[in-house]
Amino acid sequence: MTQSPTVKKDGGGGGTSAPPPPPQGIPPPTRIKIKTPTDNNEKKVSTRRIPDVEICVPIVYGTIAFWLGRKANESQSHRWTVYVRGATNEDLGVVIKKAVFQLHPSFNNPVRVVDSPPFELTECGWGEFEIAITLYFWDDVCDKQLDLYHHLKLYPEEESGPQSTKRPVVVETYNEIVFPDPLELLYARVRNHPAVVVPRLPASFELPPIPVEDVEERKRGDTKDHVLSQWFKYFSEADELSKLAAARQQVQDHIMKLRRQLSVVDGLPQPLTPASGF
Repeated sequence: MTQSPTVKKDGGGGGTSAPPPPPQGIPPPTRIKIKTPTDNNEKKVSTRRIPDVEICVPIVYGTIAFWLGRKANESQSHRWTVYVRGATNEDLGVVIKKAVFQLHPSFNNPVRVVDSPPFELTECGWGEFEIAITLYFWDDVCDKQLDLYHHLKLYPEEESGPQSTKRPVVVETYNEIVFPDPLELLYARVRNHPAVVVPRLPASFELPPIPVEDVEERKRGDTKDHVLSQWFKYFSEADELSKLAAARQQVQDHIMKLRRQLSVVDGLPQPLTPASGF
């Protein structure tokens, strides 16, 4: 979880890499549990923890790539954006302090630091490669970094015709970052924030006072009105459950089809076995 980010050298700002395509379909969501911060960090924020409680932050990270059409050349065929956003496009700046994107070494200044939301960067290039994304959190959230990896994809899986400059190639991954035993200060700070999922505490539980949040400041960090928001995929628990139900139904239909085929085979006259001679 805390290893240094690395990049595969299989194509970059200018090259003809041909990496194997990722598997079809959207993988099931995963939960990334962050370890409790160390004692050194607790000295900075100096407050108590809430045991047996988890704070969850649903995130989506990925890329959107547009073909440049007539403007494309050998070194720049696509314009793409890599990003980390809230699953519902809310501001992640409440927990994430900065994001570091490590691009292919063929780019100028391949290590890019984004220290305010939205956490994204846009570049032009011609090759596909793996992008390392490192997230750093605020002191009261966690003192450990989180390393993510995303494969930049420029070309669609199915070549149904010439590429379009208006329809991009979108690849996104949904994850849930889980912070166990949060500090009371953190819980009080994020409990009403739409980007964070927090459990209810007993009414008798007393939380420390926090400054009044600037709502307008939060809106400046969300991606609801982002220029690329029309291409963002929708992720929700209900959506995942419906996909699982559909997959289960497909399996059941396939089983019924095989049973019907077997029943037909069982009903056919069996070939005669020649008697063995004495």
